[in-house]
Amino acid sequence: MKSTYSVTEAQSRLPRILRDAEKGGPVAITRRNETIAFIVSRERMESIVETLRFLAQPEAMSAIEAYEKGAIPMHDSDALRDR
Repeated sequence: MKSTYSVTEAQSRLPRILRDAEKGGPVAITRRNETIAFIVSRERMESIVETLRFLAQPEAMSAIEAYEKGAIPMHDSDALRDR
């Protein structure tokens, strides 16, 4: 599975690129050897958005910082949902 395509290749191989992104990805698109875009699966994009929303919460960032300093123990995320 190739993970980088030029714009020209991407134009002619879009169905294959989409399948590759669904299977793993991300797939990079380049122009003149510079990456200009990525194609990612819906699942991966939803995961990225969820992570960004979590990290945007001041309480979450405080908890992460406290954990990194050893001030609080880490819990399984499923256990936190049940609270």
